[in-house]
Amino acid sequence: MSSTNQYSMRDPTTQYPRPPFEEQPQHAPGLAKDMKPRPDHGEDSYVGFGRLKGRKALITGGDSGIGRAVAIAFAREGADVVINYLHEEEEDAQEVLKIMRESGVSAHAMPGDIKEEAFCEKLIATAVKEMDGLDILVNVAGKQTWQDSVLDITTEQFDATFKTNVYALFWLCKAVIPHLPRGATIINTASIQAYDQSPILGDYAPTKSAIVGFTKVLAKQLASQGIRVNAVAPGPIWTPLQPSGGQPQKKVIEFGSNIPLGRPGQPAELASIYVFLASQESSFVTAEVFGVTGGHPLP
Repeated sequence: MSSTNQYSMRDPTTQYPRPPFEEQPQHAPGLAKDMKPRPDHGEDSYVGFGRLKGRKALITGGDSGIGRAVAIAFAREGADVVINYLHEEEEDAQEVLKIMRESGVSAHAMPGDIKEEAFCEKLIATAVKEMDGLDILVNVAGKQTWQDSVLDITTEQFDATFKTNVYALFWLCKAVIPHLPRGATIINTASIQAYDQSPILGDYAPTKSAIVGFTKVLAKQLASQGIRVNAVAPGPIWTPLQPSGGQPQKKVIEFGSNIPLGRPGQPAELASIYVFLASQESSFVTAEVFGVTGGHPLP
């Protein structure tokens, strides 16, 4: 990946690799280090300006993909950060911790499965203790497994997808609200799938619709408390979620080829919108969903 920072003008159609890519099957949840080409999370490109100095953030799915890019950006903007991830993703997580600490902030990791309500409650309590408070919650972690037909989706898969994508978000938000001061923010991660559903994502797409609805309800409930709630809806983004069962390998090869910019987005290309929504720059923005889709607009 190019080490040029995100402020250098470039042609967005060729700024990052374009398909075709090679087949690269991984076991879920997958590792960023094993992807070809390796995703850009902003390791060499994100430049911070202190926009989140003094803030305290918890990010789920912070080991790789969008969550990793957000963690790096937040740290370089001056925020202390706790990341959550699965035990299988420890290698990626340790890389992120090292990068964040190089920015001079406090960075912590708490592995565990957010499909469990008790763990979600423990995660919030631990983050509050580690950072002596919490004022940004970023829900990124998600589960995606393709199936040709709803007849192929087992109850076990359906349950795991909804627990990871929807129940965990509900549990984490419910646990964090009592700790949030005025000015705090919650940022959820929806998807273009909430609006334009792929036929092979019969359980994943509905979870993203639920996230959009929950975000808007929660934003209206918390507005009077001075807490803002928004969501980001990415299009096709080059993360381990895709080759580790999120897409069939024939689609991985051509991933992102059908959108106007002709390529998948990189996690680094979403980091700035999360920073904006977390910062005071977006003080009059709540109950919104921001699309980052490469030209496939939200309705």
